[in-house]
Amino acid sequence: MTTLSRRSALFTLAATLAAAGLRPALAEVATPIRVAKDPNCGCCGAWVDILQADGFAATIEEMDPGALQDHKRASGIPAEMASCHTAEVEGYMIEGHVPPADIRRLLAERPDAIGLAVPGMPYGSPGMGPEAEREAYDVHLIRRDGTTEVFTSYAAA
Repeated sequence: MTTLSRRSALFTLAATLAAAGLRPALAEVATPIRVAKDPNCGCCGAWVDILQADGFAATIEEMDPGALQDHKRASGIPAEMASCHTAEVEGYMIEGHVPPADIRRLLAERPDAIGLAVPGMPYGSPGMGPEAEREAYDVHLIRRDGTTEVFTSYAAA
């Protein structure tokens, strides 16, 4: 049978408390993302909820539809890539219902690009209904020259 001396017991307790105190400091810091959206759009709020559950710290700026369209154009979003909301994260623009995993991949790879877009509002994309019933859609990388290429493809469920 092993017995602990008082000194060993106190050392073990101190080490445990110190490790517990470090956990919050070691926890992943939420990635800030700013979302511009129409105040009357519910699916945008659902997308923001998904981002926050994935560790993003979202701030929302509500804009009237005309100002939102101006913001998209000024941010370099091509008209054919437009969707209902536009976000900015670490210098990249995120247009529409882009899955959080694709945003994280963009931030990890850091391509020379404007950002990502899911044009339109495909059913089953994040915030647009159940993923188990999703229609096929692509996430596009928007290059600085305005061209796009498929970044990720999602098959129909």
